[in-house]
Amino acid sequence: MYILFTILIVIAAILLTLLVLVQNSKGGGLAAGFASGNQVMGAPKTADFLEKASWTLAAIIVVLSILAVGVHVGQGTVQEDSSAISEQVQEAADALAPAADLNQEAAE
Repeated sequence: MYILFTILIVIAAILLTLLVLVQNSKGGGLAAGFASGNQVMGAPKTADFLEKASWTLAAIIVVLSILAVGVHVGQGTVQEDSSAISEQVQEAADALAPAADLNQEAAE
């Protein structure tokens, strides 16, 4: 699951990079060519769409990053807990082993 979130984050980051490069900057940009020539077909809304898409992708990256950390920490915690429990069981068994040996010797 962690790998899936990581792949989605990379894809969203690439798309966000491309959207930022297309957006209209102070001097123009790739979106400026679309806005000036085709105002009849609704191209003036291109800048608004690109801005909303950028914010949406940024939010998606943040949410996916938080989910990826939660999944990764959750997987790590389960592994750490199980190893800690197995260590405690082994320590308890080691502590009880001499007492069990004494009980067997006393019974003989």
